[in-house]
Order: sequence, then C-alpha cells, then structure tokens
Amino acid sequence: MTSQRSHGRTTPCPVVILPTYNERANLAALIPRILADPRFHILVVDDNSPDGTADLVRELASDYPGRLHLISRPTKLGLGTAYLTGFRWALDRDYDLICEMDADFSHDPETLPRLVEASRHADLVLGSRYVPGGGTVNWSPLRRFISRGGSTYARLILGLPYRDLTGGFKCFRRRVLESLDLDSIQSSGYAFQIELTYRAHLAGFRIIEVPIRFEERRAGQSKMSMQIVAEALVRVWQMRLSGASPLLAPGRSTLTSPPSRSR
Repeated sequence: MTSQRSHGRTTPCPVVILPTYNERANLAALIPRILADPRFHILVVDDNSPDGTADLVRELASDYPGRLHLISRPTKLGLGTAYLTGFRWALDRDYDLICEMDADFSHDPETLPRLVEASRHADLVLGSRYVPGGGTVNWSPLRRFISRGGSTYARLILGLPYRDLTGGFKCFRRRVLESLDLDSIQSSGYAFQIELTYRAHLAGFRIIEVPIRFEERRAGQSKMSMQIVAEALVRVWQMRLSGASPLLAPGRSTLTSPPSRSR
C-alpha cells in the first residue's frame, strides 16, 4: 500500500488521478512536474491509448518507486468511469487526499499545492476559473460561452452557490468519496463534475473554491464534444428532479458530524 495507516488513521498523502487517452506527449513532461514535489503520488487511468501512453507510464514508474501507478483498461470507457475507477483504487489504499486534474497541462501542476493547502479548511476544494483571480487562456469565445454558460445553467437549476461547476481540477478528502454512493453515478464529462459537487453539497460537506488559470491543451486533441454538452444539459434536470437525496453510500444514512458549507 502506498499510503499507510498510522494507529488506525490515514496519512495526508495526496494522490493525483489522471485519466488518459492518447496523452503520451503531455505525460512525458507532466509526470516529472507533479512528482517534483515529494508529497505527491500519481495514478494514471489509461483507456488503451494507441499512442503508447501506458507504456510511457511503465517506463517512468521505475524512476518513482511507489509513487507512480497505472491502471490500464482494455478499451475507451470514458472520463467519468476513469475517475470512479481511480477513486476506488485510492480509497482502497488509504489515501486521505484525492485530487483530480486533466493530463494535458490545461491545469497547472504548480497549483496542486494550493488545492492541497486549501483542503485543510474544506472537504472538497474546487479549482475555479470563475472566481476573482481565476480565468482561461487561449480559449475561443465559443468555448468560454459553453463553459461559463454551463456552470451558470447548473447553478441556477440546482441552487448551488459555486461559480465553477464544470471544472475537473479538484481535491477531495476521502470522507467525501467514502460517503457518496459512487456506484450510482452515471454521468460523464461536464455532468460528472457537476454531479460530484452537487452530491457533496447535499450531503453537507464544506466546499470552497480556489482561483486557477485554465490553459488550452499543449498537445493532442481535445476530448470536448457536443455530446458531452448535451449530456450535461439533460443530466442537470435529472439531478434536480430526483429530489434532495445526496445518495449516500450503503450503510451511511447521515454524516457523523455534518460540516458547515462555505462558498
């Protein structure tokens, strides 16, 4: 196990989950950048990338014994299921802090320590493009409209106070993921990110936003599609109409001590 229990408790070792499909060129630079901070571990969840992404991770793993891990899936199964696979892997290995981020340098690895530091005061930290100090770089007007519009749409329908609901740069305390029924999550893409935050909010966890700069990918092809956008439009209403249940994990009817929420 990569993060060991001490006297029955977990240690605050952050693991970063990177879902990948054809990200070899980006990972060759991103992995050393993240692991330059000795606190961090990485789990790559690769969907059988034809560009040899998984092979690269195996090659680099010997340089970072016990810190760089790989789950290689047999086919392209999507972003949401990749994160769920990574969450379960991290929970099984007693990680206390579980981060998610894009593998294409859209999220600056130098920002990871700020998210981890903010987790001292929250259960879920959202890297936010839409709070003061945040922003996007090299985006087209259409891309900005879709992203900001999607967050506003979800905020209004779900009654959430957070400015950035579609972003994928987050840091969870394990108690959040342990409490939610991960098996019942069906969303992918934008909708997956919205659903995780919505469920954590309904369950009473403390959520804060930290400003980040989001930059268009350095190499490779964007995975964004109109299908992802359409799914989010529909799933937000399905979440709203399903009622106020946070869908806690089996055996968890309430939180032991519900923390206060914060924007």
